[in-house]
Amino acid sequence: MDNLIVRARIGEGGRIVIPAKIRKAIGADIGDSVTMSVRDRSLEIITGREALKRLQALVKGRVPKGVSLVDELIAERREEAANE
Repeated sequence: MDNLIVRARIGEGGRIVIPAKIRKAIGADIGDSVTMSVRDRSLEIITGREALKRLQALVKGRVPKGVSLVDELIAERREEAANE
């Protein structure tokens, strides 16, 4: 459903209702958390799930294969605790 265009009005207090077609297209439901950003004077709205997916892809591309960030963090914390 790329290039879905729906018009909406800005209401009282700057509120915009996200139409059902748009919510469905981005996988958002009532009560979900969303992240909004502005790029080139355009508003982007993404769900928390999509933001997490993008962050995971970003991190995955920068961590060498076979390296566990969790294991490294645990080792660092244990070393800090031993030095206290």
